[in-house]
Amino acid sequence: MPDIDMTVTADDGASLAGSLTLPTGPGPHPAVLLLHGSGPLDRDGNAPKLPVNLARPVAEALAARGIATLRYDRRGAGATPGDWRTAGFTDNRRDAAAAVRALADRADIRADAIGVIGHSEGALHAMALGSRTDVRAVVLLAGFAGVGEDAFRWQGRSIMSSMPAPVRLLRRPLAGLGSRVLARVKRTRTDVARVAGNKVNARWLREMLVHDTRDDLAAVDAPVLAVTGDKDLQVDPDDLKEIARLVPGGAETHRVADLTHVLRRDSGRPALTSYRRLLREPVDPGLLDLVAEWLARHLSMTTAHETATERQSAAS
Repeated sequence: MPDIDMTVTADDGASLAGSLTLPTGPGPHPAVLLLHGSGPLDRDGNAPKLPVNLARPVAEALAARGIATLRYDRRGAGATPGDWRTAGFTDNRRDAAAAVRALADRADIRADAIGVIGHSEGALHAMALGSRTDVRAVVLLAGFAGVGEDAFRWQGRSIMSSMPAPVRLLRRPLAGLGSRVLARVKRTRTDVARVAGNKVNARWLREMLVHDTRDDLAAVDAPVLAVTGDKDLQVDPDDLKEIARLVPGGAETHRVADLTHVLRRDSGRPALTSYRRLLREPVDPGLLDLVAEWLARHLSMTTAHETATERQSAAS
């Protein structure tokens, strides 16, 4: 199962450094683009203080089923130059679309059998790719259905409810502080701004807060698998119902017991403080099997159907 270096050229000419894992055997192969969450994440889905280590287990599970996997370092992360704080939400979406085109241009990849997996922010871009590009399968891991600001506020309430009782007593003043921070972000006009004493990716926040994923979900032209854990503190698992309602033809949805936002299971009370402990464990194997088997079924069906069609056309 070899990994090869692969560079994606973005619309503005920037070079996004990545890795392509190819399955054994002759190609061309079906392929999947893996998109990670928000922040300065490298191709493995890791930030300096939060190593999610998602890419390798996904790539191995897919390669075992004959599917290639591409992932790349975000701008300003890993081997990709730049400053992640100056990249907007729409920049990230355009970079993802460029990666799909780069996959389709390769001789060892089937351009008619490309899918996308998105986790967290990556799920939002996966929705957009499913509605605007020629991808044949879309997997949403912890994606929301609605306006970014509503999801952001739900996340704040969810995290607060997971805190110890003394902290929960401060719910109202902290909620007021959060509203003032959001109002400050909305007033900014620069890519990077100092908010509450910290440098933040202001343009990304402004664009994410007004983004409504329902528009993309209603326009997706591919089969959709949506998975959210019932112990996800950052995305409302009830949004799975809205995803299934919005996607034309419906979506296959799974609300996984004990699964958290970092794609590990936790039998205890979910809390952000548990993330470091959970990340010492592997990505949930049941989730990997579910995603890999679903993608193999849909992308292999696409490949087999279109190969048969091509043969019939050649014979006629």
